[in-house]
Amino acid sequence: MKNLILIRHSKSSWDLPSTDKKRPLANRGVEDAHLVSSHIKTFLPKKSIIWSSTAKRAKDTATIFMQNMTYPLESIIFKEELYTFDMHELAKIIKTCNNSYDCVIVFGHNEAITDFVNKFGDTFIENVCTSGFVSIDFDIDSWENIDKGHTKKIVFPRDLK
Repeated sequence: MKNLILIRHSKSSWDLPSTDKKRPLANRGVEDAHLVSSHIKTFLPKKSIIWSSTAKRAKDTATIFMQNMTYPLESIIFKEELYTFDMHELAKIIKTCNNSYDCVIVFGHNEAITDFVNKFGDTFIENVCTSGFVSIDFDIDSWENIDKGHTKKIVFPRDLK
């Protein structure tokens, strides 16, 4: 059994001119990241590999989540290739995970995340919102064999307010 947790980066700020990759979190994004991570921390397995896009908003979201869940910050692996908006690219990256890990936590971007959970999960989600958390279980032994899984848990900030 493999478990994949996808977390969309929190709401970013458009207040200052910046490149897409360097855009910071908005105040609401910081608040929502704290809200969701505090809610799901007892749900997460103790042994996971944590991957994040290298975009500032994803890195900052991952940092907030890991701090609230008392994971060491140095356990976050920043992957340039996770700065993608394409579900096929996201799936290709996930399929490379070492099989010694039964749980992968990925901090990334839309449309890749919404398209991924709708292709590989069994619950339709119109849009995985910012700070959205989706957990999918796969009845497999190897990450390269991911196919249709079971959507186990969905948490959006609006559900907690």
